Amino acid sequence: MKKNIRGRERLKNITDEELREQRNKTEGKVYALSQHIFMSAHKARRVIDQIRGRSYEETLMLLELMPYRACYPILKLVYSAAANARHNLGFDEENLVISKAEVNESHTLKRLKPRARGRSYAIKRPTCHIRIVLKDTTFYKINRNELLLCLKKAEWVKNNKNKYKDKTCHAMYNSGGLWDKK
Repeated sequence: MKKNIRGRERLKNITDEELREQRNKTEGKVYALSQHIFMSAHKARRVIDQIRGRSYEETLMLLELMPYRACYPILKLVYSAAANARHNLGFDEENLVISKAEVNESHTLKRLKPRARGRSYAIKRPTCHIRIVLKDTTFYKINRNELLLCLKKAEWVKNNKNKYKDKTCHAMYNSGGLWDKK
């Protein structure tokens, strides 16, 4: 009887050429999709906008600390996408970045609530679909000039010979605090 092989053990049985072909087909991207979540798309987008473009580890930290109800299903979805990347293509979780995250409206459940004097009021329960795409940063060869595009001022990119060699975004919109509301 054939044993169920998971994770890296399964990848050991695949040759390097087959794994390289699989990675090239997906272009270093892996996604997870969750449908019919009982939440409005507007409330889920509030959380998704915070995690788009961040690394996998930073995203997990943010989602655990944020006080919104939408964080839990999104956290499960990010875990699922990372498990897909690790299990199917053998990517390391340290190199994963959320390249695309989108929330789409789904159907709305309509119910009637009985009220006084024989009347009824409609209750609308919106649902949404969430899709998260993770990209492996080691799959692409990143140019130093592309890394410096995150800087806010254009003259920083032009005059980058001696200054700003640490490749970080120096001019963000906050003062560095986690809960800065600017």
